[in-house]
Amino acid sequence: MDFDFSWLLLSLPVAFVLGWLASRFDLRQLKLDNRQAPKAYFRGLNFLLNEQQDQAIDAFIEAVQNDPDTQELHFALGNLFRRRGEYQRAVRVHEHLLGRGDLSRADRERAQHALAQDFLRAGLLDRAEAALQKLEGTRYENESRLALLAIYERSREWAQAAAVAQKLDEADQASFTTRRAHHLCEQAADQLAAGDTLAADALLQQAVALAPEAPRPAIDSAVLLLRNGAAGEAFDVLAALSERAPLALPIYAATLQQAAVGAQRTGEALALLQRGYEQTPSIDVLEAIIALGGMPALPDDASTGTVPEPRDGYIAHLAHQPSLVAASRWLASETFAHEQFHPQVQRALDQATRPLMRYRCAACGFEAHQYFWHCPGCQAWDSYPPRRVEEL
Repeated sequence: MDFDFSWLLLSLPVAFVLGWLASRFDLRQLKLDNRQAPKAYFRGLNFLLNEQQDQAIDAFIEAVQNDPDTQELHFALGNLFRRRGEYQRAVRVHEHLLGRGDLSRADRERAQHALAQDFLRAGLLDRAEAALQKLEGTRYENESRLALLAIYERSREWAQAAAVAQKLDEADQASFTTRRAHHLCEQAADQLAAGDTLAADALLQQAVALAPEAPRPAIDSAVLLLRNGAAGEAFDVLAALSERAPLALPIYAATLQQAAVGAQRTGEALALLQRGYEQTPSIDVLEAIIALGGMPALPDDASTGTVPEPRDGYIAHLAHQPSLVAASRWLASETFAHEQFHPQVQRALDQATRPLMRYRCAACGFEAHQYFWHCPGCQAWDSYPPRRVEEL
């Protein structure tokens, strides 16, 4: 039987028409899908610009559902969740991105960084630490190290903090020398609390060698020397520090006075303290001078014509600057006509001056009666001026 080619000729146009119709249908559907995704995206962007975050999230979720392969939509959605405090949802978005096998290296590093930020904002420090450590060797390396340093300092893991600070120092992004010295001093304080004075001394010597201009290593070393009975060595350390860091004298004036008494070098200490007081009058330096039996020079109009007593140093201080603290200290040993009311008046003055004797962080304003090298409020280093609130 012969094959009829007429059917073949008729079927070719029919197949062509059907193929064309199918392609047109697919293209129309693809255009519709692509049209819907940008509309949702731009609608979400408009909501975001108008600070309508709830509506923006709904629009971005719709866009992600229409185009699940778009990384930028996932990042935008995750960042929105984090900003709203919905950290669990932000984590799910970024973990979903990391689970994709087709993600580029740059986007994978970006997703890992975003995930670490989610954990940090949520306060999940252990998980944040693990996520940040995976960023070593990436473009986010220095940023992740800074975040790790903050975590270790906040949790008082000083050995780990010192290791990270050393890496940052070696990267030449900024100088972390003084901060590393603080870490060594903190480790020394922990060793002292455990009763290991030898280990504490070794750590403090490292801190002094690392940051010879920083006041804390020298002050902590002098305190340890004084504790071990080496008052003369402690005095020498603080006397040398007074040349390098004269503005920090109020912090260690009391320790210097104790070392001078122990080493029987009160004359040297008085000369040093008075020289520092003349440059920057301070109630702490004044009281160290008074404790050694000295006093600043009285102004002519404050002279009583009698032999001045050490407590008259408070009057001399009032000539330099008005001070409720100095006035209260002077009045404490003064005799009045109605002496029976003196204790009540003195208690009221002491209560009024107590807030003035605090130290205040220059970064966050946190106040404390104790001087802190590391602010408990904002975690900043060296943010406390060495002067009391009244003297600022």
